[in-house]
Amino acid sequence: MAEIPFVLIADAQAPVREVGIGLAQSLGYDAEGCGNSSELFQKLGRRAPDLLVLDADLPEQGGLAALAEVKAQYPALPILIVTASATVAQAVGAMKAGAAEFLAKPFEGEEFRSLLKSLMRPPAAGPGAAGNKLEMRRRAQHQSLEGDLIGTGAAMQKVFRLVAKVAPNRYPVLVLGESGTGKEMVARAIHFAGPDREHPFLPVDCGTLVPTLIESELFGYVRGAFTGAEANRDGLLKSAQGGTVFLDEIAELSLDLQIKLLRAIQEREFRPVGGTKRLRLEARIIAATNRNLEEAVREGTFRKDLFFRLNVVSIKLPPLRERGEDIPYLIAHFLDKLNAAAGSNKRFDERAWKALLSYTWPGNVRELENCIERCTAVSSGPVMTLADLPSPVRLHVEESQAAATQNGVRALAEMERDAIFHALSVYHDDKLLAAKKLGIGKTTLYRKLKEYQMSA
Repeated sequence: MAEIPFVLIADAQAPVREVGIGLAQSLGYDAEGCGNSSELFQKLGRRAPDLLVLDADLPEQGGLAALAEVKAQYPALPILIVTASATVAQAVGAMKAGAAEFLAKPFEGEEFRSLLKSLMRPPAAGPGAAGNKLEMRRRAQHQSLEGDLIGTGAAMQKVFRLVAKVAPNRYPVLVLGESGTGKEMVARAIHFAGPDREHPFLPVDCGTLVPTLIESELFGYVRGAFTGAEANRDGLLKSAQGGTVFLDEIAELSLDLQIKLLRAIQEREFRPVGGTKRLRLEARIIAATNRNLEEAVREGTFRKDLFFRLNVVSIKLPPLRERGEDIPYLIAHFLDKLNAAAGSNKRFDERAWKALLSYTWPGNVRELENCIERCTAVSSGPVMTLADLPSPVRLHVEESQAAATQNGVRALAEMERDAIFHALSVYHDDKLLAAKKLGIGKTTLYRKLKEYQMSA
């Protein structure tokens, strides 16, 4: 059962707390309230919220002082500041102190609900848009089994359920999917979620070695087995010692090697190249391929008996183009990892973020990760722009813009959207100031942002 998001509302006014709790509960969230900073930190100590609504005039400590202390203890927690004396200076101060959003009291119920929803979901359009790092990180960690294997959609949830079911056992698993979808990540997740996690996980790419090298790599060899074999050497099947051997691109094995691997799996023992003594197979076998093995069986390039032996359980990974809902989480994950390693705080601007979300990613997760790494390497400042993206992504944006523009005339809706994005960028996502400079009401701006699937 999914965890219910928890909203904590810290406000000096009891009616505001009650209204806020009711609005949060109407969205299906769990919610509690408190009236001063002492109660706030007591409740934070008992249960960490997914979102904090904080009164700028909170008694005892003051809202902005409490904000700084909360951010020091919970740096990823999104905080919505509410105040009865809204000023641009106060809004800027709250944002600088780490607030995710700023709202003037008295607020409209629908506006408050819209803010709660946008702060509780992943970004749909950009770093200043819907979502926040805590929610992305919380959900990604909850739904990630190992390393970069992250997903929130139904297809990836099915993968996670299968991994959880097969991990405690030691029978073979076949992982299917296009190149770059994360097949090795699935294999690692199975290994490290199982009882043999303390033993080695040894991968081998069957498509990069010639058959003779793969054979000695897998089975090992004895001294004198061939020219240059001056000493005995253990293969991966022995070195794994109760762990896992991951055979990537299994379809590239020659038919002779397929027979030897089949015999090893069936009999749970094997013989090193040139040896006479048979060794016990203690390793688990996980195989993967981007090819259609059933078709390869029909063509005679893959043995049917080995296919059935490996295919005790098969796990199919969807391509990234079919799981677009996971792209914001993956971007946040890769950025967090790279920023942590470099001690930086880089992020994408609105146009670059939209380009990343709209691209089809033929190279799947691997291509996305390489793209994020490239951007952080070539960008000269903390904000990465469209110019920092690889040429295929930029070309896709140019082609999309050309297709959307007819006879050189841009749609009014597109011009309006660009104007709003530009104003938010110029005024550092200060929505109150942006709305004033655009000559529209704050409610209109929030409605437009909701239409664009941005954070209201």
